[in-house]
Amino acid sequence: MKVLLIAGGWSSEREVSLMGAKFIHKALIDLGHEVVLFDPAKDLKTLPKLVREVDFAFINLHGSPGEDGLIQAMLEQAGCPYQGSGPGPSMIALNKACAKIIFEYNNIPTPAWEFLPIEPEKGWESTLNFPIVVKPNSGGSSVDIKIVEKEDELKLAMENIFEKSQAVLLEEKIDGMEITCGVLGESPLPPLLIEPCSQFFDYYSKYTQGGAKEVCPAPISDELTEKIQDIALKCHRVLGLKGYSRTDFIIRENIPYVLEVNTLPGMTETSLLPQEAKAIGIDFRGLIEKLIELGMEDCNE
Repeated sequence: MKVLLIAGGWSSEREVSLMGAKFIHKALIDLGHEVVLFDPAKDLKTLPKLVREVDFAFINLHGSPGEDGLIQAMLEQAGCPYQGSGPGPSMIALNKACAKIIFEYNNIPTPAWEFLPIEPEKGWESTLNFPIVVKPNSGGSSVDIKIVEKEDELKLAMENIFEKSQAVLLEEKIDGMEITCGVLGESPLPPLLIEPCSQFFDYYSKYTQGGAKEVCPAPISDELTEKIQDIALKCHRVLGLKGYSRTDFIIRENIPYVLEVNTLPGMTETSLLPQEAKAIGIDFRGLIEKLIELGMEDCNE
């Protein structure tokens, strides 16, 4: 097949996207596909023309565009199959506040939270207990996330996000094990334990060698493993996701609290979801092949 590999984009996660694309490109070539590289940040207007010349699009974008459903919508307009979730579910999953509303409606545990789409008026105070996790409402790779212990730190962390014209999500910090669990097709993968070397699994921990210890399968009880897998699959379904996803958890007192769901997880050979796939015998090349297969099936439904 002739595959359009879409990577780069204009979010703060651009470099992460391009790094993963190198591994995907090699896997696609090894699988015998012809690959055309496309970076939306450089020439978005050529996308409709390019998709008429390919058989499949493989999206490796993080943040917006990509996880917000924009590229998926353009591909669907052109009738081009791609891997992963459609425009609507992608947009909802990327918007952390919207996803949390759906989690709570479906009785899925998630940390207490507040959504601030605009900067609050003078005198505003959070109703949450400190410490508080401050994060952009739409974003990934832990960019601009801060853990704050007091009011003045909270205001500064929020101002940093508002200055970038982004909405703010606040969460009560929960102490516990950091676990992530992927879904491939309609099957949950083995949970993976993350032990960051810093205060939490931040950008440094994720993309610096030795920044975190990652163990897959996670050394936890069968009962907790099943509970995490059930919730990861439930999140995947209630958000209407397709192909694959990865749900991040904090485990406290044997209760898995959902932090967020990733619709386009990191895709280097050592990224979290590929590690989980490898634990059940699917190597990186096999994972790329499976994602293309699932994307083609979704297109033909």
